[in-house]
Amino acid sequence: MNQETILLLIKVGVGIVAFFFLVWLSGFRIIPNSKVAIIEKWWSSKGSLKEQIIALNGEAGFQPVVLRGGIHFLSPLVYKIHTVPLVTIPQGKIAYVFARDGKPLEPTQTLGTIIHEGNNFQDVRGFITNGGQKGPQRGIIREGTYAFNLAQFIIITENKTYYLPMGNDTEQKTIMEMAQKISARNGFDPVVIQGESDLVGIVTIHDGPSLGKDNIICPTVGDEPSDPNYHNNFQDPEKFLSAGGYRGRQYQVLADGTYLINRLFATIEYIPKTVIPVGYVGVVVSYTGMKGTDSSGDDYKHGELVQKGFRGVWSEALMPGKYAFNTYAGSIIKVPTTNVILKWISNQNGNHRYDENLKEVSLITKDAFEPSLPLSVVFHIDYKKAPMVIQRFGDIKMLVDQTLDPMVSAYFKNIGQTKTLIELIQQRNEIQNQSSVEMKTKFSHYNLELEEVLIGTPTSSKNDTNIEQILTQLRSRQIAKEQLETYSTQQAAAEKEKELKEAEAVAKQQTSLTESDINIKIQENQGKADLMKSRQDAEKIQRLSEADAYKVKQQAEAEAYRLKQQAEANAYQVKQQADAEAFRLRQTGEAEAFKIKTVGQADADREARVGISKAIAAKEQVNAFGGAQYKVVQEIMNNFADAIKTSKIDIVPKTLITSGSNEGENGLHNAFENLVMLLLSDKLTSQASNVTELSEEAEILKKEILNNVSPSDIKNNK
Repeated sequence: MNQETILLLIKVGVGIVAFFFLVWLSGFRIIPNSKVAIIEKWWSSKGSLKEQIIALNGEAGFQPVVLRGGIHFLSPLVYKIHTVPLVTIPQGKIAYVFARDGKPLEPTQTLGTIIHEGNNFQDVRGFITNGGQKGPQRGIIREGTYAFNLAQFIIITENKTYYLPMGNDTEQKTIMEMAQKISARNGFDPVVIQGESDLVGIVTIHDGPSLGKDNIICPTVGDEPSDPNYHNNFQDPEKFLSAGGYRGRQYQVLADGTYLINRLFATIEYIPKTVIPVGYVGVVVSYTGMKGTDSSGDDYKHGELVQKGFRGVWSEALMPGKYAFNTYAGSIIKVPTTNVILKWISNQNGNHRYDENLKEVSLITKDAFEPSLPLSVVFHIDYKKAPMVIQRFGDIKMLVDQTLDPMVSAYFKNIGQTKTLIELIQQRNEIQNQSSVEMKTKFSHYNLELEEVLIGTPTSSKNDTNIEQILTQLRSRQIAKEQLETYSTQQAAAEKEKELKEAEAVAKQQTSLTESDINIKIQENQGKADLMKSRQDAEKIQRLSEADAYKVKQQAEAEAYRLKQQAEANAYQVKQQADAEAFRLRQTGEAEAFKIKTVGQADADREARVGISKAIAAKEQVNAFGGAQYKVVQEIMNNFADAIKTSKIDIVPKTLITSGSNEGENGLHNAFENLVMLLLSDKLTSQASNVTELSEEAEILKKEILNNVSPSDIKNNK
């Protein structure tokens, strides 16, 4: 390379350097669109700043405006350019602001006032000139990309803190602590309360005037959308403070939803919702609010009940459900409305476990025994009276321990002193019913409704065997009674066994019994046949008798004389028949007597079995004749007929001899006439009481006929 070439290269290099130097002197700057430039003025005819950091009036220092992307001309002899990136807040995140310049905070302030003219911290001049304050700000930055003047504002995000370093270690330390505090409070995320979590947000405000000493929790302010100072659940700090909000824990809570809240302004504590299950009501004891008017009435002397929202016990209980209740502002005491069982039994408790401290009631009986009485009490509380119970006793456990336990124990101790041990055991049901009735009044005095009292069996201590001896004696007595019952049952069983054996013996002789029963049935059937034939004969005779009676009556009225003559003839014939019948009857009687005597013994057994059948047949035969009197007439007529048949005497004699001196003939005539007149007389229609008399007269007539008619008369008559 020759000398000319070298000189040419030097000139070109000097020219390039001179060009860039001129460009630099002219202030030529290129700002990328992803960044902004903060202008720092080196010097100014207006002088330097004294207390401020931002030069609002052209002083030397950081200028309020920033340079956006593009080509800019600023002389490096006057200005220093600090290029910083744009600040991007991710979706769903929150960024916090710390102002380096502005008015100082008031002594009661912890955060700077929100300046809406500052265009969300992008207008430094507007922020400062409208009263913006230095320090941490109440306002927050939502998601998006912003061109901040990082000389004025320090932007704290979850992942990075954006600021222009100024070589101040104290400031850096303050900013780091602030970022850590926000992160610890999860302040870079919105407050999200999900319904399935069943949580409630308790808000504590860290800015504003302090609450007075007479209150423990801040009252609710600006919670109505129609209120000009509606702060929308603490998301607008300025309106909250304008509405009169106080620093401290708030009565108003955050329910389900998403809230963009500055965690430097307010912290959130999560507590579970108050759940009142079915079978309970919640009595609210409020620690805050104005003093209310007592609604319990003049007769209630155990405290005041106030309306909802006032300080004290609320007169209306909360029904079953979930409630976003601030437990720092009051408490909810769950009161069961279902049946509560209290057990005065060691090592046993009801489902509500209010009886953990209860034990058996120690008694002293009338006969000086000292048993322990286990018992249970069932009661329930009217949900409308639950606030009165809580106002009076504080809670159900205190009610049981301090009131119900001594009351119930004393009651049964008094009963135990009036009963012996055996009476206490045997009269348990009566004592239980009596105590249920009497203790209802005592329970109602405490606004409780008694359902039932249940008494167990008295027991004794391990060292006391006297009660067990009494019970053993009672058991022995009962066993003896049961044994008597058992022996009676066994005796009855033995008798049944005897009957069974007899039945078995009868079964073995069943063939003989069956044959006997068949014979009895044969005789019974034969008797029924005879009875039927007798009925038929009786009916025939009755019909004939009725016809003859009518005929005789008519003839008697028309032909009295003829009947008289006929009667004399019939009397003679009857006499003849009577003699013959008498003779026949004597012969027949002797034969029948011998026959009866001979056969009687053989037929005795048969007659005994068929006797009932014959009695029934005889009775039916008598009834068939229309009564006993008709039976007698039949027998008489049958006897006459047999006599006439045997003697073969004509009813009307061929030769009628009448003589007043003939005694025999007159006797025959008179006997026959009397017989006819007897049969035609009213005696045949007399009552059953005259039957015996009629039979006796007939027998007398029969004897007269047989005595007055001789064999010679019978022969001559032939």
